[in-house]
Amino acid sequence: MKQTMAGLALAAGVGIGATSTLAADWAQWGGTPHRNMYSPAKNLPDRFDPGKYKQGSEDVDLASTKNVRWVARLGTQSYGNATISQGRVLLGTNNDHPRDPQHQGDRGVVLCLDEKSGDLVWQLIVPKLKSGKVNDWENLGVLSSPKVEGDRVYLVTSRCEVICLDLNGMANGNQGMQDEAAYFVKDTGKPPVKVGPKDADILWVYDMMDQLGVFPHNASNSSPLVIGDLVYVCTSNGQDWTHVNIPSPLSPSYIALNKNTGEFAGEDDAGIGPKIFHGQWSSPSGAQVGGKWQVYAGGGDGVLYALEAEPKKAEDSSFMRKAWWFDANPPEYKVKDGKPIKYPAAEGPSEINSTPVFYKNRIYVAIGQDPEHGEGIGRLVCVDATKTGDITANGLIWEYRGIHRSISTVSIDPETGLLFVGDFSGFVHCLDAETGKLQWTHDMKAHMWGSTLVADGKVYVGDEDGDFVVLAATKEKKVLSETNLNAPVYSTPVVANGVIYVASNTHLYAFQDTARAAGVPDQPAKTDVKIGAPKN
Repeated sequence: MKQTMAGLALAAGVGIGATSTLAADWAQWGGTPHRNMYSPAKNLPDRFDPGKYKQGSEDVDLASTKNVRWVARLGTQSYGNATISQGRVLLGTNNDHPRDPQHQGDRGVVLCLDEKSGDLVWQLIVPKLKSGKVNDWENLGVLSSPKVEGDRVYLVTSRCEVICLDLNGMANGNQGMQDEAAYFVKDTGKPPVKVGPKDADILWVYDMMDQLGVFPHNASNSSPLVIGDLVYVCTSNGQDWTHVNIPSPLSPSYIALNKNTGEFAGEDDAGIGPKIFHGQWSSPSGAQVGGKWQVYAGGGDGVLYALEAEPKKAEDSSFMRKAWWFDANPPEYKVKDGKPIKYPAAEGPSEINSTPVFYKNRIYVAIGQDPEHGEGIGRLVCVDATKTGDITANGLIWEYRGIHRSISTVSIDPETGLLFVGDFSGFVHCLDAETGKLQWTHDMKAHMWGSTLVADGKVYVGDEDGDFVVLAATKEKKVLSETNLNAPVYSTPVVANGVIYVASNTHLYAFQDTARAAGVPDQPAKTDVKIGAPKN
């Protein structure tokens, strides 16, 4: 690993600055390594009409829509979030709407669509694991939100792999790995398929099950974080089908790979494996504190970890050392009347499935559980990121216990200092990010799997009933609009180049203010890239 953290601060810092200055593409989960679900975009609409299906089909009639640029068909289950970069839109789904007759049946799929039209550019087909739903639950599809850097795409597949793809697909020739034809049918018993220009071009694959002995519980999910020459992911290591045994307690929970070659670069030294409650599906975030990069990791043991981003050699591996750690479960969530509260009891402890958010030297994160476990008590914490060691006793700045279990990531509006977060019970909470004081709550009246997005003075959020709500990002609650997308919304809205992208289970909608896009009556803000002219 030739490039160490001495060169990373400049390299990664430039990347963050470029994203902020252009305020255009959304090249990774959370927009930046800080993972704050916020965008500085302006002139965004506050209402939409998703339209009606054409008679006898599930294709949307664009003539019946309002403020809709285009709609793309997905599969039947879509949990990931769109990534938009360099004229491309990438999103994970399943294969229940096959686009290539060669690939039939249950598969994971990553679609690469044209940003202007929503047309297919290429797709990645990911076959199911032979071990079945204990590691790769049926029909889930690909859950990871891709990270795009230059002409490379990084994501975690449903096969528990970290994979690197060419953003251009096969259209510009086959780079890197040369046996995509065999990969697309791996474990299916079928012969290699014919590969064409509409297929993904795989550059390298790192198999975490084979290389690290990882045992993902039901699904693999992590949205990659890139800092300098390293790509960081959660391994999704967890329990087996008994919900008692952890098959691989010594396998790492977080790893770093060389982004150019896919070679292993380091693992966490947190020792989370033996303490995993259930599974691990959080994504890492990153930031500089005191001039050094840290990686923030939500543990399957309910502990929030800050890891030193630069792996250090020790014995037979390289480790990302713990800088600090904070147990997000208070004692009263663990013991009642002198007796331990057994996981997953509603009044008991939870793991961290949401993504830690860095904002002004603080980390914000909520605890929660697998949605199959239902509702229960939660906790949102704001932690001091500048401390070291075990900061459970002295690192808490504020806590909020009015939240239920949550798998949602927070959104903080720097213009108002307001924080927005959803919980699985279906409530959107608005708090003061500085103090944790509650401003208001809004009942979506359905479970929430995704997160809020705050942009242009508005909060965008969807729920399991398919309702898509726009709220004012103010201290006083105000519902601006509500519509239904005709299928559950498990994903999180994102915004790029003046367009809001939200995926239901079955369709990806590209919403925009069509009047402004046409040049009437105002021009886009200077920070926006003109619609139809993505940056190169």
